[in-house]
Amino acid sequence: MKQIPGGITAPQGWQAAAVAAQIKPSGKPDLTLIYSPTPAVAAGVYTRNLVRAYSVDYDQAITQKQQPVHAIVINSGNANAATGTRGMEAVHETAGLFSSLLQIQPDQVLTASTGVIGVPLPMEKIAQAAPSLVTALSATGSDQAAEAIMTTDLVAKTLALETDLDGVTIRLGGIAKGSGMIHPDMATLLGFITCDAAVEVNLWQTLLQEVTALTFNQITVDGDTSTNDLVLALSNGQAGNALICDPDSPEAAILKQMLTEVCLDLAKKIARDGEGATKLLEVQVSGATTDQDARKVARTIAGSDLFKCALFGCDPNWGRIAAAAGRAGVAFDPAHLAVWMGDIQLMAHGEPLTFDRAAAAAYLKGDPVLVRLDLGPALGQGSAWGCDLTYDYVRINGEYTT
Repeated sequence: MKQIPGGITAPQGWQAAAVAAQIKPSGKPDLTLIYSPTPAVAAGVYTRNLVRAYSVDYDQAITQKQQPVHAIVINSGNANAATGTRGMEAVHETAGLFSSLLQIQPDQVLTASTGVIGVPLPMEKIAQAAPSLVTALSATGSDQAAEAIMTTDLVAKTLALETDLDGVTIRLGGIAKGSGMIHPDMATLLGFITCDAAVEVNLWQTLLQEVTALTFNQITVDGDTSTNDLVLALSNGQAGNALICDPDSPEAAILKQMLTEVCLDLAKKIARDGEGATKLLEVQVSGATTDQDARKVARTIAGSDLFKCALFGCDPNWGRIAAAAGRAGVAFDPAHLAVWMGDIQLMAHGEPLTFDRAAAAAYLKGDPVLVRLDLGPALGQGSAWGCDLTYDYVRINGEYTT
């Protein structure tokens, strides 16, 4: 398995493009199309927020039907959420518009939006830009797509991998956006995965759900879960491999490994690009009763505003780590608790240790920062990722619509 260029257009048969439809006041590219002439199996995971953009409900209904799709249309600069019946009509109009241009069925087009909530989507701008977007489709359009889906992101997020599967080359690529409103159970993140493997649709959905639990649902920036969050994964079978059906097969394991590596890389990039962030935080927890418990403790620590502030100030106040672990809702014996920042141990067997505070503060100036906890003798383990909480986070979100 090796990293390759190309992002979502690295797998065979995938094209992408982006144009400026003037949805964003900045005039930057804001309308993206991902397309495969060959129908693809589709899987999705979606926000659990009850106030959901209609595109989320629309896509979920299509993926639950397990029917093949060809395209995803994404706009940035406008969330098309909390927009009532106009929002629902805009999604159907978008799907119909691009299905006509691509000569496919409307329910073979998925949609996604990101941006300001509560503002109607300017369909006249999308309709005007749509023909040029279709014309611009290219097998090298991934970088443009990755940039056009950004909102407050500072960097584009993309990765592609290639491996050999029984003598057949398989490729999997992804792009994502996300910087604020990031919290488990999806966040203001949009993730788009393309693949060229032949894979059974139920297995593909299962793999995406399992991988999301370990990656996108283990990052947090600010504790807010958005209205538009989703990850869509499409695979068109163009690699020509034998159909992967058995979840216990070596082929399924390799495909899951590829999907995990791409999603984890994108998730970490989102956490590092948290609004105003200066460093990436990784929390590793061991000794929990179950892996799920370990992941829950790790998420709680990564999401602690008190510790995130200490991280920004390079204050090795490890008591905030222990306190966050204790309120995570996971049972463990505090007498077994051990805590490290990097290689510096701060607590052992529930007892505070004498440590070099200057060295610990110096370690916290680095990027990334690793925090480790051992809860006891059990075997459960898990990780989560986050970032520091800075002055700039308040500034960015205080000025978001103004």
